Amino acid sequence: MKQKLLKTCLKVFVFAGAWLLFAASPSWAVDKAVTGKVSDEKGNGLAGATVTIKGTTRGTNTDGNGSFRIVVPDDNAILVFSYIGYAKQEIAVGNRSNIEVQLQPGDASLEEVVVTALGIKRDTRSLGYSVTTIDASSVNQARETNVINSLQGRVAGLSITPGTGGPGSSSRINLRGVSNFSGGSPLFVINGVPMDNSSRGNAGEWGGNNNGDGIANINPDDIETMTVLKGATAAALYGTRAANGVILITTKGGSKNSGLSVEYNGNMQFDQVIDFSDFQYVYGQGTQGKRPTDVNSARNSGIYSWGEKMDGAPYTQFDGKQYPYSPVKDNIENFYRTAATLTNTVAMSGGNEQTSFRLSLSSMDAEATVRNSGMKRKTINLSVNQKVTEKFDVSVMANYIDQQDNNRPGLSDAPQNPNYGIILLATSFNQNALKPGYDPVTGNELTFSDDTYKTNPWFVVNQFKSKLERKRLISAITGKYQFNDWIYLQGRVGYDLINDGGFGVTPYGTAYSRLGSVSNSKEQRNEMNVDGLLGINRKITPDLGLNVALGANLRKNKFESVGVSGGSLSIPYLYTLSNTLTKGQSYGFNERQVQSAYYTADLDYKNFLTLSTTGRYDVYSTLPAANRGIFAPSVSASFVFSELLKVRSMDFGKLRASYAQTSGEAFDAYLTSQYYSLGNTINGIPQGGFSSQLPNLDLKPFRLTEFELGFETKFLQNRLGIDFAYFNRVTKDEIVSGPLSPTTGFSSRVLNLGSTKNTGIELLITGTPIVNKSFKWDVSFNITNVKNTIVDIDGDGGTQQLGLGTYRPLNGNIAHVKGMAAAQVMAYDYKYNANGQVIIGANGVPERGALTPMGSAIPKVYGGLNNNFNYGNFSLGFLFDYKFGAKVLSATNHYSIVDGLHKMTLEGRETGVVASGVLATGETNTLNVPAYTYYPALVTNISKLNVFNADFIKLRQVVLSYHMPEKWFTGSKLPFEAISLSLVGRNLATLLRNTENFDPEAGFSSDLRYAGTEGAQLPSTRTLGFTLNARFKK
Repeated sequence: MKQKLLKTCLKVFVFAGAWLLFAASPSWAVDKAVTGKVSDEKGNGLAGATVTIKGTTRGTNTDGNGSFRIVVPDDNAILVFSYIGYAKQEIAVGNRSNIEVQLQPGDASLEEVVVTALGIKRDTRSLGYSVTTIDASSVNQARETNVINSLQGRVAGLSITPGTGGPGSSSRINLRGVSNFSGGSPLFVINGVPMDNSSRGNAGEWGGNNNGDGIANINPDDIETMTVLKGATAAALYGTRAANGVILITTKGGSKNSGLSVEYNGNMQFDQVIDFSDFQYVYGQGTQGKRPTDVNSARNSGIYSWGEKMDGAPYTQFDGKQYPYSPVKDNIENFYRTAATLTNTVAMSGGNEQTSFRLSLSSMDAEATVRNSGMKRKTINLSVNQKVTEKFDVSVMANYIDQQDNNRPGLSDAPQNPNYGIILLATSFNQNALKPGYDPVTGNELTFSDDTYKTNPWFVVNQFKSKLERKRLISAITGKYQFNDWIYLQGRVGYDLINDGGFGVTPYGTAYSRLGSVSNSKEQRNEMNVDGLLGINRKITPDLGLNVALGANLRKNKFESVGVSGGSLSIPYLYTLSNTLTKGQSYGFNERQVQSAYYTADLDYKNFLTLSTTGRYDVYSTLPAANRGIFAPSVSASFVFSELLKVRSMDFGKLRASYAQTSGEAFDAYLTSQYYSLGNTINGIPQGGFSSQLPNLDLKPFRLTEFELGFETKFLQNRLGIDFAYFNRVTKDEIVSGPLSPTTGFSSRVLNLGSTKNTGIELLITGTPIVNKSFKWDVSFNITNVKNTIVDIDGDGGTQQLGLGTYRPLNGNIAHVKGMAAAQVMAYDYKYNANGQVIIGANGVPERGALTPMGSAIPKVYGGLNNNFNYGNFSLGFLFDYKFGAKVLSATNHYSIVDGLHKMTLEGRETGVVASGVLATGETNTLNVPAYTYYPALVTNISKLNVFNADFIKLRQVVLSYHMPEKWFTGSKLPFEAISLSLVGRNLATLLRNTENFDPEAGFSSDLRYAGTEGAQLPSTRTLGFTLNARFKK
């Protein structure tokens, strides 16, 4: 049924496109050129003033004399004139071909309107909380396959850690720190419709894949703006899922009376891996100080560099062939490829008095740096606004995504992870010897190590097969009836439908699974939102205004999955379930509902004092009947003191304050119920089992409370701006899972006991240091400082820490520790005596001390510095971003020491190592231990050695653009109206880091449980490319 719905939607897209061409056709017109001049209050020309066509993104800047030339679609166009420190002006073109306008000094913020919760537009002057809006045009030139990564370093309070699992990987997103035990991503809302941003799998202790999240499905070319609602007050109206903030996405649409416009956006980018490794290249492959002499010793030492000094002489490798015993430094560079990503988007938009629309088609083909791996995504986006009557408007939004991921690489400790084998090859081992990874005759894996789980990386990329498919439809229909100029009624139905399919093969001949296996899965999830909103916006007196909205929402979520797998192929290389000897199956189901009622009310006095309040009452189906309902209120105030207090050089000043509460539901629908699940089969009969978690019939929503203070000021004709915020947020009654004695019949239970606290500041400084006739420099700097504390874990239960994720090789883990910041990196320290001296064991290696918190994996300070220079038709922009205060537990470091790759292992190679410390008797240690024994034992005992500061400063982005003059196309036979070309770069340089042999941003999972754990992920990449934007004549 759902598949038929998707096919029907595609047909609707085609029909709608044809209908829109007909509906809008009466207003198609011939372009018209308008010239003129923009001057100040004294009549002097204003260089660099902006002239745009209202309702579009088309515009131009005045030249050194203040003169401009712009092509408009017809006489109905309205031009908007703006300049720093001056009030905007709008002028209808009419039948004029020359317009001269004189701007007056004024407060530009009077015209600033942002989209807030529920799609309600508010004047920024009236907001009592912090909101940041990013124009998508500023981030789309140098783009990411996951659009959210483009916001790195741009928004105060927003921390983004990109995924490292290939194109479109899911990212870890935090607003104002970690507000609850699970970390929690903000809610994404597209044109008023909440969007599912779930990750499609993540790597963990036992491996896995990063298969991307919901926001990675969205085409950046369809986005107009992204608005970040950081605080609880801003997000309160969205209820439970907005406890971690909201990111509102407004997509592009058509404009009335604009004629038919066609636009093309093309982007070509190339990703190259960045090799952060700096290993020792003195000693080569081998064990116990000896190089391999035959095939067996070569296999036994496949990844170990505990051999002799390299001398270039031939030695025997795992395949029986002779290779020079010489340093090989380019394995990483030669194994991975330069990956190309090509994106093409064609959009058609237009409108007349009754109809406006936009229809876009987009295709993206993104290679991964791992060979034979990549992602393809096709999208169709439709937006229609129809004026049915003078009082009734209808709008339709539909976004269809067809995405396919081929052969996503395994991550972490997964044996199908090619990164694991290639990064840690012995220093004299040339990866070319591993090609093609399999025996051409038998098809079996060419193993290079006695450990069969160290899979040949070339076997992985050439023989392992997997495919993930996603068909997704995000849609909404909205109707709005305007009773009069101050009261309206709006209704909306939004639907987000996702169909996922997966197929995977472990090849016949794999060393750890000789007979191979096959798996197949299907998942379907959907969310429906039905909203009704009654709005009133009226002046009570000439000085007092009232804006009230009353609404209700019904949300239904449903998830269903089925999986089948088979092992041991009967016929080699026939990868079908019917060809397997053993069978397994799985089934999952989750359904929940939330019923809500809400209100918002704003009281405005003389446009400088605004008092606001909101309230939302939610009823959750996932909680016991007695605890299902909860009310979440907020209050805020905005005071534009510059209206009363005139300060020299200050153009605008505002104080704001807010207080809010939000709640959080139990997203698992069965925490209050006992249930069973299906497992593998025995003799064809499926096994079943009951949940080992004790249901809790007293469970209730957790509660987040936040208090925020802030101010905004603008000086020097709005050339200098400051936006500051202080916040204090506390989460109580966190839903925590804790252990139970097996004698109860259960192993765990969930309780409302956890509590966290975040306090912090956000600062945004914007400025225009230089502006003259031909040159303009805009700069912005933002910084966030967050102090996070785990206040409580289990009440009076005495639990001091809650374990999260473990990476098995590291003898460490991530945990929430009471009284400390969330996601502590836990590692074993040295064992010390009463005098603080390191205790050396009888084997000559330092003894292991206590498992100790080493610091949080979440950064305390982060932000960015953005610069934009405009000179004539050229523009140059570059962005730096930074993070400080986080720790990372590195498997790369661990294995490089164990395997003899790390430079620290050079000491004592010839003489042995005498550890500095004392024996248990108090005597000074004199025990001499061979280096190949000492260092692996040391790093296994003392995992503190694998903990690093994850601080960094990076040159995140550079964009150089050229906008071809419009006069080149006016009157010519060329079909173009405007063309711009940009050279782009992302992740170009790491200016500061404290890590060894890996990127400080590296990590194999976007899950908070594994934050701060690094190992065997894809290497980071540097991106270079170009973007072409062309707008065609009408």
